[in-house]
Amino acid sequence: MIRSPRVGLTLTLGSAQTLAWASSYYLPAILAVPMARDLGVPPSWVFAAFSVALLLTAMLGPSVGRWIDIRGGRGVLMASNGVMALGLIIMALSQGVFTLMLAWLITGIGMAMGLYDAAFATLGRLLGRSARASITGVTLLAGFASTIGWPVTALLENEFGWRTACGVWAMLHIVIGLPLNALLPKAGDSPAVQKDENPAPPPDRPRLAMVLLAFVFAAGWFVSTAMAAHLPRLLQETGVSLSVAVAAAALVGPAQVAARLGEFALLRHLHPLVAARVATTLHPLGAALLATVGMPAAGFALLHGAGNGMMTIASGTLPLALFGSAGFGRRQGLIIAPARAMQAFAPLLFGLLIEQHGAGALWLTAGLMLAASLALLCIRVPRLQG
Repeated sequence: MIRSPRVGLTLTLGSAQTLAWASSYYLPAILAVPMARDLGVPPSWVFAAFSVALLLTAMLGPSVGRWIDIRGGRGVLMASNGVMALGLIIMALSQGVFTLMLAWLITGIGMAMGLYDAAFATLGRLLGRSARASITGVTLLAGFASTIGWPVTALLENEFGWRTACGVWAMLHIVIGLPLNALLPKAGDSPAVQKDENPAPPPDRPRLAMVLLAFVFAAGWFVSTAMAAHLPRLLQETGVSLSVAVAAAALVGPAQVAARLGEFALLRHLHPLVAARVATTLHPLGAALLATVGMPAAGFALLHGAGNGMMTIASGTLPLALFGSAGFGRRQGLIIAPARAMQAFAPLLFGLLIEQHGAGALWLTAGLMLAASLALLCIRVPRLQG
């Protein structure tokens, strides 16, 4: 598996995650309108079906994590490719609301089995606390999912239609995603990729720490999803033109990747709490500068993107560092479940807020991230034993 087993593991899983995200989470942004037009329903119905899929993903997360804790993640990730492919095929064959909803429900099951939560749990099962670098590497690669997925989906839809686009993504799960996940080592099978057996000392009040982390990630994912759905429109409300708003919003992706590289290069020797605390302050800082000194829209997009990129890493590394690798998958599922639920409602709620308050909607997102920052300050870095 390449010269370094851990590098090979990271590249393999990161590539599979790029495909998984591009063909599920990032699909509605391109296909919702043509789907709705062809099926004779409002686009909001497609997004509603997607929201239900995200809620199902949240419900199934702890069970998937528990399974990975016991059996390892290779089989779960391989199965996710088959489930996502089935959902996409049913989507391509949909003739009405019922089959469309069924397709998204099946895809939601596949997302629970095959996105970051399952990938992080798999790395925790294989590598223990030393999984941090691999988690960062996986998010670096999968950070390009929208950069790759949106143009590919748009090209397929423009040339062949949305049904063919869904069919092609289904085929890619079978011919690329499944073989990639099949390359992953079984839990405990690879002597070169061993789990770190030294458990992390738990914080003084682990249940409180779990509740605080659940709030932090719920706030972070609400803000992330709200910005992903409405950032160009939000920036227009500050007075910039559509072209400037779109150009500024396009900087979020590169900022995410740059921040993840920075986290790996500068902060990897510090406790993940440090990076998480920094991450939660960047969106409020950008909002404050945008409102008070008229910082360019691009500056806000860069700060938001950087914070969001670091938060994605923290969602995997922080629970692992605080609680250790034992039971990591189930605990990860429990902590992230509220974030998945908030993610499902964020586009609708934030859209209504923009309609009523314009750029003032930023007060909500900035406030949520400041509250998340305060919550992280209430969690103490556990002192190492020994």
